[in-house]
Amino acid sequence: MVSQEQRRRQLAREKFLRQQQRRTEARRKARLRNSVIASVLGVVVIGSVALYTTGVLKDDDKKTTSASGDATPSAAPTSKAPDPCEKPAAGSVKKLSWKKEPAMTIDTSAKYTLKLATTCGDIGVALKTSAAPHTVNSFDFLAGKGYFDHTKCHRLTTQGIYVLQCGDPQGTGAGGPGYTLPDENLKDKSLKNSTYPAGTVAMANTGQAHTGGSQFFLVYKDSQLPPSYTPFGTVDAAGMKVLEKIAAAGENTGAGDGAPNATVVIDKATVAKS
Repeated sequence: MVSQEQRRRQLAREKFLRQQQRRTEARRKARLRNSVIASVLGVVVIGSVALYTTGVLKDDDKKTTSASGDATPSAAPTSKAPDPCEKPAAGSVKKLSWKKEPAMTIDTSAKYTLKLATTCGDIGVALKTSAAPHTVNSFDFLAGKGYFDHTKCHRLTTQGIYVLQCGDPQGTGAGGPGYTLPDENLKDKSLKNSTYPAGTVAMANTGQAHTGGSQFFLVYKDSQLPPSYTPFGTVDAAGMKVLEKIAAAGENTGAGDGAPNATVVIDKATVAKS
């Protein structure tokens, strides 16, 4: 028999998934609309060679291409916040994949920290080792292999929920390490009233149980979500300032869910025993 608590969690999850589906459909319609706009602009550009050579249309491609390669509307130069981040370090993303979760090698009774050296500043994370040992062990393994290095944080949400999502080498939201992790720590005392508080670092998943991989999200403002995403760390004070800076630059769709305008790249991820 399903308990009231289980039913409540199921309804909350279904509501969140419906919201995600609506956002996905909105982005699909936007891409279709923008492809038509792009076709019209193509005709204009052909007849505007003189303007192009003077530099008026020179940066259109840069302004209309998102991190995932989808065409998006250009913001007026005065309305878009300047990129607050530096250029990424030299290097490229490694294409790595494994068939199964790595063997447990961490000391589950010890404290570990995750450092994300990003183009926007360093983000330190105190990891919840004993509460989420599989997740922390996986991050230790992946960071040691350089899996996260040079990867983009591909998603920023600024309405409804307030998170920066990272950990996908493909930069599309579809990538992963080839294996999945069990859900952990879903009854963490910090998760009250279906709210992930600011500073929480949690695993992304497909909406189904035990489907976490390498993608994770950092909460920069209290966000209402069903307790279905493994909370495995807490961002330090300096890292919160970095997240707030990224959030202030906004995302590229104007709809509250898209690639961040800030160039957020993890130059190096490191897990250390403290």
